Amino acid sequence: MTDLLRLRPAVPAPGTGESSSGPVWAPTRALGRSVLLTGLLLLLGVALGRVDLVLLAAPFAIGAAINLRRTPVAAPEITISADESHLVEGGEVEAGLTVANPDAIDYDLVVVRTRTSPWLKLEHADRPFAITVSADGWAAIDLPGEALRWGRQDVGPAAARAAACGGLLACRPVVTPARGVRVYPITEPFKATEAMPAAAGLVGAHRSRRPGEGGELAGVRQFAPGDRLRRIDWRVSLRTRDLHVASTLSDRDAEVLLLLDVLGEIGLSGGVRGGSSVLDTTVRAAAAIAEHYLHRGDRVSLLEYGSTARRLRPGSGRRQYMTVLEWLLDVRPDQAGTEQFENVVSAHHVSSSALVVVLTPLVDPRAADMLAQLTQSGRYVVAVDTLPAQAAPPVRNQWTPAATRLWRMERENVLGRLREHGVPVVTWAGAGSLDLVLRDVARLASAPRGR
Repeated sequence: MTDLLRLRPAVPAPGTGESSSGPVWAPTRALGRSVLLTGLLLLLGVALGRVDLVLLAAPFAIGAAINLRRTPVAAPEITISADESHLVEGGEVEAGLTVANPDAIDYDLVVVRTRTSPWLKLEHADRPFAITVSADGWAAIDLPGEALRWGRQDVGPAAARAAACGGLLACRPVVTPARGVRVYPITEPFKATEAMPAAAGLVGAHRSRRPGEGGELAGVRQFAPGDRLRRIDWRVSLRTRDLHVASTLSDRDAEVLLLLDVLGEIGLSGGVRGGSSVLDTTVRAAAAIAEHYLHRGDRVSLLEYGSTARRLRPGSGRRQYMTVLEWLLDVRPDQAGTEQFENVVSAHHVSSSALVVVLTPLVDPRAADMLAQLTQSGRYVVAVDTLPAQAAPPVRNQWTPAATRLWRMERENVLGRLREHGVPVVTWAGAGSLDLVLRDVARLASAPRGR
């Protein structure tokens, strides 16, 4: 039976189980010792003429013959089950393993072991399980736990090795592929009460600068063909002896582009109850902002600032929100640190009426250049600083603290230059983070422009 415990160091790689050549079931060391001991006793009994040695070997031979009168043919089948519901960081995970015996012979012992993602805290998933499975039966192992971080986490791969015929035969390790679990980012509280700087859709909740059917009064004008009778202002009409109607501004929706800076990762992620890295803050803030504006009926799109330049087309509604969450699960820090990304974000990629919310730690100089270019092109840009307050390089020598202070001073200079160029920069703080800067952007958008 000690052969089965060799599963403890690691789970075999997928593909090393049933697909390898050779028989599925092989003799164990117990069968080898039984045959060896029986043979030695018989040989000594015949050589020395001792019947007692032959009688002593009989139980071993009879026991092996009885256990091997029927041998298994099929290997055990292992299945990984995982929660497929809407799972959020900090939520409970319902995972498990199911071992089935398709053979007509009982499995005396089945040792099962699985790997799990470090961000899935499953009970007893770090140790092997020993179970018995009857013929044509199955056994289940529950692995309840908690999801600690957003992303596509894996339960598995899992391996099982069974022993039958009194431990005289054991099958090769059977490996099943991993089962993915989608853990969505937790939505931090966010609410922006300020108006959008521009609205370009047909219908929506934002006041635009164009006349139309809406609830915001724009003035009173003379009646014209096509005006509705309910718009007639009778006080002005009786005073002027001419029909006048109330003119309103149309209510329109707006487009919000969330631009995610993935040029690098800073800080260590501690999961939902620990510290947040730059990527954690970026993904959670993007989910919160998208949920807020999609709930108001606006259109939201996403774009990565990196070598992959992944993009999600603008959309609205509940379906777009679920698409945004799925899109955020695949956000990864960019590894191509030497490439240039001048063409990732250009004028024709961004709508002229869209509000561009750039989530960036403002560490890479290319991100600051990108913000300045977007502002100079006339786009409405808001920069959200996602750098953790405690972020600092690791201490390597006595000069590290001084170098860190110089780096922070240089970063403050970059922030000051961006504000001088008209780029509002705000630190992400959940609800109300963008109210002040949105008010300033809306005021600048409504101000008359010089010729």
